[in-house]
Amino acid sequence: MDHLADRLRALPQSRLRGDAAQAGLDLARELAVEAQRLEHPGRTPRVMPDDGIFAVADQLAVAGHDLAAALAARPERSDVLDDAVRKVAATRRRAGV
Repeated sequence: MDHLADRLRALPQSRLRGDAAQAGLDLARELAVEAQRLEHPGRTPRVMPDDGIFAVADQLAVAGHDLAAALAARPERSDVLDDAVRKVAATRRRAGV
């Protein structure tokens, strides 16, 4: 996830305006929702805002680290980790990085 965020930071604006930034934001939102579900079961997760194409990499990094922290407290939820790893790989393909 950190590698993907770094790759997004290095992309030119033209590539970010394509599908790359949207792919990163979609992933960041999914990871953020999963982290919130682990941290606050039963509470409706908040949606990460779209702060623009130049913020996507940072949003992805924050969401990924939040999920990692939530999973550290809930190691029995390896299914969430496995799903997140698959989503990161799929997003790398979608973003072309």
